[in-house]
Amino acid sequence: MNEFILVLIAYLIGSIPTSVWVSRYFFDIDIRDYGSGNPGATNTYRVLGARWGTLVMVVDMLKGFMAVKLAFLLPAYAGSEINLQNLQTILGLAAVLGHIFPIWADFRGGKGVATLFGMVLGISPWTAISCVLIFALVLYLTRFVSLSSILASVAFPVFILVIFNVDNPIYRVFAITVTLMVLLTHQKNIGRLLKGVESKAPILKGRNRRKKTTKNTEEEDNV
Repeated sequence: MNEFILVLIAYLIGSIPTSVWVSRYFFDIDIRDYGSGNPGATNTYRVLGARWGTLVMVVDMLKGFMAVKLAFLLPAYAGSEINLQNLQTILGLAAVLGHIFPIWADFRGGKGVATLFGMVLGISPWTAISCVLIFALVLYLTRFVSLSSILASVAFPVFILVIFNVDNPIYRVFAITVTLMVLLTHQKNIGRLLKGVESKAPILKGRNRRKKTTKNTEEEDNV
């Protein structure tokens, strides 16, 4: 019964529709009616700007992080690392499910990547840090948040199964499932990437402007 209550709490935490509440309270709009229609950090960046997008991303990550930490409320799991990790995985997935199907926002949520990252950060921080480095590198090179999320999720089971070799069958299955889930929820993004029409995040634009300026200067020097 205690486990069930914690799972329910984790789902309710995950159900907090950060971007929806921020857009309604501060801008009197529903973020789901603008941009891509996805109530996540990326669409918030596009519609409301970097400051609000960052806020949404941080809070959504905290939802997953806080959910897995609920496991420490049950001392019986503290004696077994594998049992604790399994409970944390269940709680984290409940939070991700809440983010995708939030009870506080008509069950119309986001894709759960930020909440999923917060969950992994709470369970295996070194793996999460490794994945976020890949995410950041791909984002810097391409400015495609979707591609960055996809490649980071593909790297996740590689870190769990090969590099860190986590000795927990359930967590290993979870790592593979994460990749499949991210690929499934990003089908439209993958289609747009293949067609070359995927939108880029409105960040790191200064880098592109500097490159363009440098290129134009070099062309002028060559004239």
